[in-house]
Amino acid sequence: MNVACIGMGWWSDVLADAVQRSQKLKIAACYSRSAEKREKFASKYGCRAAPAYEAILEDRSIEGIINTTPNAVHLETTRAAAAAGKHVFLDKPIANTIADARAITQACRDAGVVLALGYQRRRESHFRWIRGRVEDGTFGKLVNAEANISRDRLGKIDLSSWRYSSEGMPGGVMLQIGIHYTDVLEYLMGPIRAVSGRFAQLVLPGENPDVASLVIEHENGALSTLNASYASASEFYLMNIYGKEASAYYDLHQGLRVLKRGGTRAEAVPCPKNDPIVEELEEFARAVRGQAQPEADGERATASLAVILAGIRSAREGRTIEVREVLQ
Repeated sequence: MNVACIGMGWWSDVLADAVQRSQKLKIAACYSRSAEKREKFASKYGCRAAPAYEAILEDRSIEGIINTTPNAVHLETTRAAAAAGKHVFLDKPIANTIADARAITQACRDAGVVLALGYQRRRESHFRWIRGRVEDGTFGKLVNAEANISRDRLGKIDLSSWRYSSEGMPGGVMLQIGIHYTDVLEYLMGPIRAVSGRFAQLVLPGENPDVASLVIEHENGALSTLNASYASASEFYLMNIYGKEASAYYDLHQGLRVLKRGGTRAEAVPCPKNDPIVEELEEFARAVRGQAQPEADGERATASLAVILAGIRSAREGRTIEVREVLQ
């Protein structure tokens, strides 16, 4: 399937690298407002640098758009793609507001094009393993979870980038990377009912939070905590799931372990490394062919955004916010 990439930031290269690892998609063209960026991208990936976004939309050989533009222009760029009959793979979050998220979803639905969102973390093999054991009852009643997603951004940020401004990325680190793990928590623990949030700016320059914490109430009564940080000394990921009959412990350095009731030692679970970004892009291609449905579609992505916005509102108002309040 021929696709075009728009928005030439660092994540566009990550997705383009994944396209090249796949046999299901091919990058035919690219566009950025920066001529230098689009020419560099075109040279690196062997595609055509389009002089304007309209040139891509008018090209009938291009079926899909891989959209990594800034959050604030997701609606504009996706609505134009849908009107031109182009299917859209859109990087998370779907937008910065619920109104934009709903408008994006509706535009794609009205045009009859596929809308898929980039939530690759839930596809990682260790989380797929846990989800399978949740479904078969191994964990019993789920009661609690704790998660951490941390990266070191000290000295690595560009304050002119939309990613590090409150307007471009409200909620800072929690919307930018924390949303991956709120998605995983919902995937493993069930729908989220309410959120209590706290945000802080401790190390990085600029105006946006570099540390954030959420206490999450799931609809099944379970409680989860999530910490996200750009102010840590190193990269780290953690996801511990606690059930009445078993618990699972995952972290970046030790992999996945499981401890069943009555056991005294957590046993390692071998999880072959998979390629979740290739998997989500190939699912997108299959969906365009009518052979699949996107796991993360517009509705799912809107609900995901609402969890983060509830956390931001909670921090501002000093109270627990129900997700439905944000979706009203």
